[in-house]
Amino acid sequence: MGLFLWPLQIIPNAAHSKPMSVYAIGDIHGHIDKLEPVLDLIEADRASYGIPNAPVVQVGDLVDRGPESCAVIERLCDLRDTDPRLTVLLGNHDALFLGFLTSGAERDGRLRAGLTWLSPNMGGQTTLASYGINTKQLMPEILAEARARVPAHHRDFLRSLKLSAQVDDALFVHAGIRPGIPINMQDPEDLYWIRQEFLTDASDHGALVVHGHTPVKRVEHHGNRLAIDTGAAFGGPLSAVVIEERRVFLLTANGRQEVTPHASA
Repeated sequence: MGLFLWPLQIIPNAAHSKPMSVYAIGDIHGHIDKLEPVLDLIEADRASYGIPNAPVVQVGDLVDRGPESCAVIERLCDLRDTDPRLTVLLGNHDALFLGFLTSGAERDGRLRAGLTWLSPNMGGQTTLASYGINTKQLMPEILAEARARVPAHHRDFLRSLKLSAQVDDALFVHAGIRPGIPINMQDPEDLYWIRQEFLTDASDHGALVVHGHTPVKRVEHHGNRLAIDTGAAFGGPLSAVVIEERRVFLLTANGRQEVTPHASA
């Protein structure tokens, strides 16, 4: 694995005098029906707590598995263009989609043997179908139709997605980090692919690492990391949290519910 230098997006704390509240949204996976209520919860919480400028970070995996990947990208593209409070990160599924559109690649070296983006359980076919693309054709025809039907501004949006963002003591990435390596020297692909090396490490990462990628039944606070992918792709909810220093609150229709830390796996 090589080491790379790349910029970390720092979201400035306009208040300076106290830690900023920041919202995070988990993996969406083509579920526009789950995204809209979460956006409403965030707006209601901003109003209730008087924090209209609090930023939002969505941790990636906009596409695949759910039926409306096209609509999700369009919604977040429009929202980000009009709302500077929103940052969207690159997930591994987003990278696979972009790689297919760019070079026609179906495989990625991080996928297990025999698996491609267009394998039924990966969800690539569902993403293409959301754009009206016939996936029963031969591959050259599928690729040509995808390049014709996926709008240029969607491709530009995917290319623009950040690898990470930091607000005060919260570091946001899609999958995790490789422990012991400074954030600006991480392998970029680790940030949206890594699993066990990160998930099984209980050491202090310096910041609370907020991530998705590996589904959990409910939001998990491990002290050094916060897992917020609650399986929207597989019938679970799409979760949103608000983070204040290292305190974490799940947003619900009945208000905030604190998520307390427990021992890391």
